[in-house]
Amino acid sequence: MPGIVIVGAQWGDEGKGKATDQIAERVDYTVRYSGGNNAGHTIVVDGQTYALHLLPSGILNPGCVPVIGNGVVVDLEVLFEEIDLLLARGVSAADHLLVSANAHIIAPYHKVIDKVTERFLGKRRIGTTGRGVGPAYSDKVNRLGIRVQDLLDEKILRQKVEASLEQKNHLLVKVYNRAAIRPDEVAEQLLQYTPRLRPLVADTARVLNDALDEGKVVLFEGAQAHHLDVDHGTYPYVTSSNPIAAGACTGAGVGPTRIDRTIGIMKAYTTRVGEGPFPTELHDAAGEKLRQDGGEFGTTTGRPRRCGWFDALVVEQAVRVNAFTDLFLTKLDVLTGWEEIPVCVGYEAEGRRLAHLPMTQTEFHHAEPVYEYLPGWSEDISGARSFDQLPQNTQRYVRRLEELCATRISGIGVGPSREQVVMLRDLR
Repeated sequence: MPGIVIVGAQWGDEGKGKATDQIAERVDYTVRYSGGNNAGHTIVVDGQTYALHLLPSGILNPGCVPVIGNGVVVDLEVLFEEIDLLLARGVSAADHLLVSANAHIIAPYHKVIDKVTERFLGKRRIGTTGRGVGPAYSDKVNRLGIRVQDLLDEKILRQKVEASLEQKNHLLVKVYNRAAIRPDEVAEQLLQYTPRLRPLVADTARVLNDALDEGKVVLFEGAQAHHLDVDHGTYPYVTSSNPIAAGACTGAGVGPTRIDRTIGIMKAYTTRVGEGPFPTELHDAAGEKLRQDGGEFGTTTGRPRRCGWFDALVVEQAVRVNAFTDLFLTKLDVLTGWEEIPVCVGYEAEGRRLAHLPMTQTEFHHAEPVYEYLPGWSEDISGARSFDQLPQNTQRYVRRLEELCATRISGIGVGPSREQVVMLRDLR
């Protein structure tokens, strides 16, 4: 099975990095195909915690080649800061890293526009991270973007920066009452990274297709998650790219027949960052307990995550669109100690009972969860390494989620460390 895609099945922060790291030990390439440094993966290896924002999670495994695909928007400052931090900890991050020549760059002005626009929206704000990701994707679609390859030609880079700022400076000055940004300053800021960037730049689509032709295993990892997808998520409270499984094809430059397996990552409960509907959200002590016990604070921003019970309708929708072959359940250990655990199995909206995600945003905003209550457990499960080592009520919880999501659960996370996993089936 040479082509494997990993996708978050909820609103992100499901623990994709942990699952990716599990598989990456036995793959040849790991590829980030969407998003930017507005995402974050936390991985614990040998008791050490690594927070990755832009680099593929598999970069911690020396046997595979990490790739940043054309669908990613790259903040060069963040990229090299992350590489340097890993180097300081003995991880030779850039030894084999490849960056697509067609990936777009997050320029300094993208971050400025992201922040002033969000403030301008007021109550209608999206809840962005302010990292400039949305504006960079907007420029990409508007054909005003700057690509990695442009940094290899100073003349072209300066022309593109000037063309992009010609429009944006009018907006900054006349609408947002901000000072104009000088194109020369931006160009100089970007060009300082060219010497380090040049050796990493490659035609990654050709590299990956050649690898697949040779029977090598390529793991594609999306940032964010299905319900933050710009087409299939809870629009407009979404990211600006396509983290769904199909996004791996456009974001990495491979055909759909190259994908052999799609793995959905879901948390044993539900979290969300930013604005947008969240039917099972808890605003009480139970929600705070989930947040504290689960360490639910953003890897990238440190923001506290909104927490709620598992929503089977949210995951079932992701299963259908992504055609998941397997599900990987994370943070099951966080639910230890609850006498009973609610699971959302339907909604009540405008006097109707819904068995699936509503078609319209209006209905979703007004949806009230219908819960099924499952018995909890008090036993410590962090040391379990096989399914039969889990308490009976824990097993029942897993099997019920499997039924509700109509897809087999092949892996279970029972703690933060790399080895704290119960594997029911091989994911590779």
